[in-house]
Amino acid sequence: MKETEQIKNTCFQNTYGLVLCGGNSSRMGTDKSMLQYYNKPQRYHVYDMLLPFCEKVFISCNAQQAKSIDAGYIFIEDAPAYNDIGPMTALLSALTLYPQKNLLLIGCDYPFLKTGELEQFSLLCKNIPASFYNQEAAIYESMLAWYPCGCFDELKRMFEAKQLSLQQLLRKYDAIKYLPTDSNSIKSVDTTAAFNEAYKLINEG
Repeated sequence: MKETEQIKNTCFQNTYGLVLCGGNSSRMGTDKSMLQYYNKPQRYHVYDMLLPFCEKVFISCNAQQAKSIDAGYIFIEDAPAYNDIGPMTALLSALTLYPQKNLLLIGCDYPFLKTGELEQFSLLCKNIPASFYNQEAAIYESMLAWYPCGCFDELKRMFEAKQLSLQQLLRKYDAIKYLPTDSNSIKSVDTTAAFNEAYKLINEG
């Protein structure tokens, strides 16, 4: 079976992809979504990677980042009502616009994520939330996760109660845990030293 056919047969159903640019990237000192591992800014690399898997893909970004999105890439700007509450901002902003769509949230922090992992992960995404899982740390990778539209009401309830942790949401639903084949898939890069190391591994192999 050709790779493109395999991806098509295992894609995320009724799902929009969200490329999470992140907030101020204070630890990195620069916009992480603009870092380049694969000859293009990471925001566009992830966007292009998700296209075969989702009905549509959006870059989820703040107002400042929205000004710099290249033509041909569609985006969802953070809704003012949900500003500055971390990755929950992206989910609530998107679900407000598309309440009947499931959302695949992928952060720009994970340069080692490959399509093969997404293929396997998609098979688990049916009814309840599912997430890549860090078994060593015993935590969900909430920015590598699939959120069905059925959890929108709970997200809004949590927001109103000032419970802003997606980790908490995933635990409430006892979300499906996906243990990646390649543990590097969940390796987050959020400092300059980590970026230099990741870039060297990816480009000098």
